[in-house]
Amino acid sequence: MPSVPAHADSVAAASASEPANALSVPAFSPLYQQIKGLILQSLQGGEWKPGEVIPSEMDLAARYRVSQGTVRKAIDELAAENLLVRRQGKGTFVATHAEQQVQYRFLRLMPDPGHEELPAQAQRHIIDCKRTRASADIARLLGLRAGDAVIVVKRVLLFARIPAILEDIWLPGVAFKGLSLDRLQDWRGPMYAMFESEFGVRMVRAQEQIKAVMPDASQSKLLGLEDPCPLLSVERVSYTYNDAPMEVRRGLYRTDRHHYFNTLN
Repeated sequence: MPSVPAHADSVAAASASEPANALSVPAFSPLYQQIKGLILQSLQGGEWKPGEVIPSEMDLAARYRVSQGTVRKAIDELAAENLLVRRQGKGTFVATHAEQQVQYRFLRLMPDPGHEELPAQAQRHIIDCKRTRASADIARLLGLRAGDAVIVVKRVLLFARIPAILEDIWLPGVAFKGLSLDRLQDWRGPMYAMFESEFGVRMVRAQEQIKAVMPDASQSKLLGLEDPCPLLSVERVSYTYNDAPMEVRRGLYRTDRHHYFNTLN
């Protein structure tokens, strides 16, 4: 009978105490990947909330019965994926969109040369927030059934009081039960930070599709366009842990003073 490394038995034993619905990590994957999967399970299950410190490498190594080097490699990958944040002398924390370096991860509209005086942070004008039924298109993107409840938010983002972005946002009704126009208008921080603190939903990655479109009359009015001109259309699907889709966002971007900026690693 083939022998099994002692640490593999230990990881399997540690896994048995983790939530059954969490990430599936193949048993033949490298040990640090298995530990990474177990840490992700704890993040997904809410054991450590955004902004909270996670146990030390030594404590995690004891918990999973592996070496600190294995834990360190798992944490290095999670930090590279912006799921954890290392702070010198303080420990490792669950990343949060309330932090300056994280909250703009998905916002890549930058002022053109000559318009650097425009503020980096946008002002928000929430036009509407209502509960409705998901169309077949939105349901497919959110992993729902057509007709399931969704929350739809319409807002305009302004820079120096000039409309720059018009967004329509769809959110699963169950996960965001209680989200209202008043709550959005009263919230002062980034929207993703609100999702974290008020609803326990953290966006960890997104996929975007970009193309040029012409606005209709209503869109031109909301963006303050006297003459219709091509806009940048950005459709984003944002995901929480375990690749669960939690948001569909369709934005129209004015590019007369800004450009869409992205850094590819």
